[in-house]
Amino acid sequence: MKKWVYTFGNGAAEGRAGDVAILGGKGAHLAEMASLGLPVPPGFTIISEVCGRYHQGGRQLPNDLKLQVSSGIAGMEVMTGRKFGAGPRPLLISIRSGARASMPGMMDTVLNLGLNDETVQALCEDSGDARFAWDSYRRFIQMYADVVMGLDHEVFEEILEDEKGRLGHEYDTELSADEWQHVVSRYKQLVEDELDEPFPQDTEVQLWGAIGAVFSSWMNTRAVTYRHLHNIPGDWGTAVNVQAMVFGNLGSTSATGVAFTRNPSTGEKELYGEFLVNAQGEDVVAGIRTPQSITEAARLASGSDKPSMEKLMPEAFQEFLAICKQLETHYRDMQDMEFTIERGQLWMLQTRCGKRTTRAAMKIAVDMVEEGLITADEAVCRIDPSSLDQLLHPTIDSSIERPIIGSGLPASPGAASGEIVFSAEEAVAAKAEGRRVILVRMETSPEDIHGMHAAEGILTTRGGMTSHAAVVARGMGIPCVTGAGSMRVDLRNGVLIGIGCMLRKGDVITIDGSSGRVLRGEVPMTQPELSGDFGKLMEWADGARRMTVRTNADTPADARAARAFGAEGIGLCRTEHMFFEGERIHVMREMILAEDEAGRRSALDQLLPMQREDFTELFSIMHGMPVTIRLLDPPLHEFLPKTDGEIVEVAAAMGMPQTLFRQRLDALHEFNPMLGHRGCRLAISYPEIAEMQARAIFEAAVEAARRTGAPVVPEIMVPLVSLRSELDYVRGVIDRVAAEVAAETGMTLEYLTGTMIELPRAALRAHVIAEAAEFFSFGTNDLTQTTFGISRDDAARFMNTYQRKGIIERDPFVSLDFDGVGELIRIAAERGRQTRSELKLGICGEHGGDPTSIDFCENVGLDYVSCSPFRVPIARLAAAQATLSQAEKQPNTSPKKVVAL
Repeated sequence: MKKWVYTFGNGAAEGRAGDVAILGGKGAHLAEMASLGLPVPPGFTIISEVCGRYHQGGRQLPNDLKLQVSSGIAGMEVMTGRKFGAGPRPLLISIRSGARASMPGMMDTVLNLGLNDETVQALCEDSGDARFAWDSYRRFIQMYADVVMGLDHEVFEEILEDEKGRLGHEYDTELSADEWQHVVSRYKQLVEDELDEPFPQDTEVQLWGAIGAVFSSWMNTRAVTYRHLHNIPGDWGTAVNVQAMVFGNLGSTSATGVAFTRNPSTGEKELYGEFLVNAQGEDVVAGIRTPQSITEAARLASGSDKPSMEKLMPEAFQEFLAICKQLETHYRDMQDMEFTIERGQLWMLQTRCGKRTTRAAMKIAVDMVEEGLITADEAVCRIDPSSLDQLLHPTIDSSIERPIIGSGLPASPGAASGEIVFSAEEAVAAKAEGRRVILVRMETSPEDIHGMHAAEGILTTRGGMTSHAAVVARGMGIPCVTGAGSMRVDLRNGVLIGIGCMLRKGDVITIDGSSGRVLRGEVPMTQPELSGDFGKLMEWADGARRMTVRTNADTPADARAARAFGAEGIGLCRTEHMFFEGERIHVMREMILAEDEAGRRSALDQLLPMQREDFTELFSIMHGMPVTIRLLDPPLHEFLPKTDGEIVEVAAAMGMPQTLFRQRLDALHEFNPMLGHRGCRLAISYPEIAEMQARAIFEAAVEAARRTGAPVVPEIMVPLVSLRSELDYVRGVIDRVAAEVAAETGMTLEYLTGTMIELPRAALRAHVIAEAAEFFSFGTNDLTQTTFGISRDDAARFMNTYQRKGIIERDPFVSLDFDGVGELIRIAAERGRQTRSELKLGICGEHGGDPTSIDFCENVGLDYVSCSPFRVPIARLAAAQATLSQAEKQPNTSPKKVVAL
C-alpha cells in the first residue's frame, strides 16, 4: 500500500526536515520539531503527491487514503485523550496547506474542525468556558462556509458587526457566551438561506470537505499568481497537515503569536514578533486587533502601553526563548515561528526559514559567518540574487522636508512615491498605463496579490509587522507601511484621511518603509551606499565565482555605473545607440539617404570623430578591462523619420524635395526588418560603414592607451553572422583598417575579432565559424526570437496566456529556454572549442542578468556573462552560486579562489 500519510507527535515523527518535497515545508518542519522533542500538537501530513492526483483525477482522492487518515485520527485521539466528533472531551483539528516553498496566505486553512451542535456543548463542559466554545464554533462556521462551501466570509462579518452594534460592543472579545450562541444561530441560518442546505453536522463530512478544499486551493487565482511571480512550479502541489487544535483564546492565560529569531527587516540579532492574548492565530496575521510586543525591549521601543509577553507570561516566554535559540542553532538560519499558549502551556505550531528583506538577509548571513554558524560559501548561497534589486531602490533624501501626514510600522524598507489607489484592480490598470501607484488599504488579503505586485508601495491602516501586507511586501521587496492608525480609509467616498489633509484617488503620496512615515506629494530620493555587509558578501562571492561579469554599456554614464557595481569590462557596446543623440542623427540620415558611396563617405567622415571620442571615453573608463564593441546592427530605416510631420521636417532640414525623400524611404522599407538588411549584411553591402567604425575603434584604443597608460585590447563583434564567408569578408575590412592605423600611429595594435551567435545556423556551424572568430558572444535576445519564431515585442500579448495554461513554464525572453535555445548554445560552445580551444565565450543578451540563465552559463562553461549596469551585482552573486552549485555536484572540482575570512 502506498504511504500517503506521515504522522508526528509525542517526541516522534515519521518524516524529517529533509522531506520537504514529500511533506511540504510545514509538514517537514512539524516532523522535525516533534523529533527534537519540542511541544508540537500531534497530527499527520497527507503528502503533496496526493494534490497532483486530486487535480489530474477530477478531484478524486486515492482509494486507500481514507483508511490511512482514519488511522492518523485514531493516533491523535490516543495522544490527546480526546475523541473526534464526540464528547465528553472532543478533539478539534486544524486543516492547513503546506507547499515546498512558503506561500503565505495564498492557500486555504480550516480551524476548529469537529465542532457541531453536540460537540460544542461538550466543549463548553470540558473547557469550563462556554464563551470560548461558542466563539470557536462561530469561527469554524465562518471559515468552513467560506473555504469549503463557497460563501463569502464578508457576509458573516456583516452579521457580526450588526450584532456588535446592536449590543454596543466595540471588540469581539466583549461578546458573552449567550451572545456568541445567538451569532452562531444567525450564521447557520445564513448558510441554509444562501445555499439551500444546512451547515454539515457530520464531522467526517467536515473533514473530507476541508481536505478537498485545501487541495483545491493550490489552483486558486491568488496561489497561481503567487507561484507565477515567485517561479514556483505548478506541478509541486501542496501537502495537507491535519493537526490537533490548541487554543489561544481560552482566557487571559492563553495567547497566540508569530515571531522571528532575528529582525526580518534589519537583520539585528533580537527576538522579533507579536502576540495577542485570548486570540487564535488568524487574529494576528489578519490585523483585526493591534498585537502586543513579545519582548519588553520591543514594547519600550514602540512606546506601547500594553504589556509584553516577557512580563505578562514570564514562564512561557523563557521556554519560548530557549526554543528559539535551539531552532536557530539546529537549522543554522533565522526562523519564523508560530506558537500558541493554552492556559500557560506553550505549543509550537510552525517553524520555517523566515522571509526577510535583502538588507536583513545580508546582515544575517554575514553575522552567522562571524558567529561560526555557517561558512562564507553558505552565506553567499543564502541570498537570492534577484533580491539585490531591493538594495538599489532609492530612499528618501533626509535633507528634504515634507509634511508627515501619517505614520505606522516600518514593515518593509525602501521608499516609494505614487498615486493613491484603493483596490488591487486599480493598481493593475494604472501600471498598464505606465503610472506609478501606492496601494492603500485598511488591510490586504491574499486576493490583493496581483495589485500588490503592480504597486510601487503598500500602505495599510491596520495590521502589524507580521500582517499579510508586511510579509508579502518584504518577500517582493516592495516598500510597505502597516498599522498607520493615525490615518483612515473611507472606501465609500474614495478618500484617505491623514493628519491635516484629505486625499483622493490619484493624489500623490510617498511612503517610507524604513521609518513608517507617510508624506504628502513626491519626495526626492537618494541611492543607498553599497558597502558594509553588502561589500563583504560580494567579496566572498567574487572569490567563489569562476565566470567574469561584464556590462552592456553604450554611454560613459552606463560604464561608470557598471564599474561602481563591480563590472569587469563591457560585454556589449551597441554602437547604433550612439547615433541618435543631438546632431548625430542628422549626419546619420545624410549617410543613409546618400545616393552613392561618395555621399555616404562624406557623412561618415563627420561621424568618425564622434565615434572615436565615444570609444576613447569608454576605453578610458574601463582601462585595463575588456571592451566588446558591436558594429552597426539594426536596419537603416530605424534611423529615419516615421510620421508625416517628421518627414516634412527632416526633408526640409536636409534640403531634399519631399517626393525624392519619400522615394528613398520607400526604397529602404523592409517587410521583416528583424530578418532583413541588418548586421553583417550592412557591412557587406556598405563596407565603408564598417571601415569608419573600425578606424574609430582603433584610433580610440591608441588614444586611450596614451591617456591611461593601460593597454587597450578591443574586441570587435560582427553581428548576425550565419556564414563563415560573411565573417571572413567583414574581418578582412577590419584587419585592413587595423594595419592602416598601426602604420599611421606607429603602434602595434592588439585586438580580437568575433561574432554574435544569434541565429540557429550560426550555432550549428560554430565549428566552421570559429576558424575565423576569436570569440563568440551569444545574443540570446535574437537567438530566442529566431529559434522560437516569436517576436519579443509581440510575445507579451500571449505569453501570459501560455504560462497560465501550462503551455510553457517560463517566459523564454526572461529566463533562458534551456531545451531549445540552451541546446543551441551548448552545441555552439562545444563545436566552437573543438576548432579553437582558446575561443572566448560569453553571453550578452538580457539573460545575462537572470540568475537561472547564469546557472546554465556556468554549466556550459562560458567565460563571462554581460548584463545591464544595475544587474551587475545580481550577476556577480548568481555566478558565484552557480560555481558553488557545480562544485557541489562535482566534488573533485573547486571554485576559482579560496575565500579567506
